[in-house]
Amino acid sequence: MRSPARPCGHMRQNGAVTSATRQPEPPAPRASRTLSTALEQGGGPIATPRLIATDLDGTLLRDDKSVSERTVAALAAAEEAGIEVFFVTGRPARWMDVVSDHVHGHGLAICGNGAAVVDLHGGPGAHRFVKVRELARENALDAVRLVRDAAPGTVFAVEQTYGFYQEPAYPKMHLELPDALGPAEKLLAPDAPGAGEPVLKILAFHHELDPDAFLTVARRAIGDRATVTRSSPSALLEISGPGVSKASTLALCCAERGIAPEEVVAFGDMPNDVEMLTWAGTSYAMGNAHPDVIAAASGRTVANNEDGVAVVIERIIADRP
Repeated sequence: MRSPARPCGHMRQNGAVTSATRQPEPPAPRASRTLSTALEQGGGPIATPRLIATDLDGTLLRDDKSVSERTVAALAAAEEAGIEVFFVTGRPARWMDVVSDHVHGHGLAICGNGAAVVDLHGGPGAHRFVKVRELARENALDAVRLVRDAAPGTVFAVEQTYGFYQEPAYPKMHLELPDALGPAEKLLAPDAPGAGEPVLKILAFHHELDPDAFLTVARRAIGDRATVTRSSPSALLEISGPGVSKASTLALCCAERGIAPEEVVAFGDMPNDVEMLTWAGTSYAMGNAHPDVIAAASGRTVANNEDGVAVVIERIIADRP
């Protein structure tokens, strides 16, 4: 459910919404690795990390979108052991209520595939943006035009810090009513509703194309004007600002804390997790992961419905010196 409060102007006046002014180096490619279905790398114990970064849907959450008691206990144990836990998701901030009760310590989450860092303290309706890496409207308009030309029939929605807008033909897949309907070009115009709020990402949906084929087409069409990925099993793409990804924003957050990539353990299941899994020193593809994720990760765990993240965290805690 969307929070009824929209204090965007107030938050901007107080400096709570900020733009990242420096870009991290792109994740370096890893050497070819032999994947293991075991929970340790190379047969040895898992080193104690300083930070755990986990995706939500298909990873930390079970298919019914619940957080199991075992997972809740594992997250609490990690924080108690001095390991920070970051939720790193494609979800917008208003969809973070499912984990708001399980934050500890700093209570930060990376939302919108890296487009925002949100403080979840205060619970539902009180989330605060502490960093925003927006998609410039001119880039968003270019992306819409290029994808329409490359994949006729594509329909769009616009995700902003406090608003959600969509074209009339965009499917009702987000369990919420949009703030306004209209062509994407008008929704992104200077006089559009919510024009004063940053755009976090554009959603592009196609009723007929294969999801991976649609992703390839859109990436080729858009080039470096924006970042294109997907986290849905359907042909739904997520378009963010150039260089914005889970990995690049996680890198910013870790740099601010003096945490090196090799001190991070990451978990994911879909293509929008690939860069993060490649960047992290240790990474796990879920048992239910997309093939590209399995290829990117340095290890594997069991499926989300079997609490694969908790299984690894428990092992990390047990193997501490």
